[in-house]
Amino acid sequence: MSSDMPISQVVIAVSAIGLAGCHAAQPAKAGRGAGIRPVFSQALPHMNGDHLKTVGVEVSYAPGASSVPHSHPCAVTGYVLQGAIRTQVRGEPEAVYQPGQSFYEPPNGVHQVSANASSTEPARLLAVFTCDSDAPLTAPVADSGQTGPR
Repeated sequence: MSSDMPISQVVIAVSAIGLAGCHAAQPAKAGRGAGIRPVFSQALPHMNGDHLKTVGVEVSYAPGASSVPHSHPCAVTGYVLQGAIRTQVRGEPEAVYQPGQSFYEPPNGVHQVSANASSTEPARLLAVFTCDSDAPLTAPVADSGQTGPR
């Protein structure tokens, strides 16, 4: 997927990849000149299927920018579209992801680090939230557990 691709096409492509993975017994036909490349697979926690929804959000970071520590009530899969994303959920090691790579955040995990890994280039990611309620997608964290600014 090109970083110049409109977000609507990225969401469609990510949805197609997800659907292809859900129907493994019947492989999806990519069509002429198209290809399907699974980019992530993650088991989800038990969820109430009566209110299940998926929301895709594009997150853009200017060079050197970051988010304050926060939490998500939903399971989140991040897919890097452009640049490099530095991320860490409390209790996990910090990691840097490049375009085409993905990462998973469990529901209610404290997202201590979410930042552009570059001080000179912008970065973008697609965050796909899988939710079983109508709670806000992001909540602030009062105690980030950090000793200083990031």
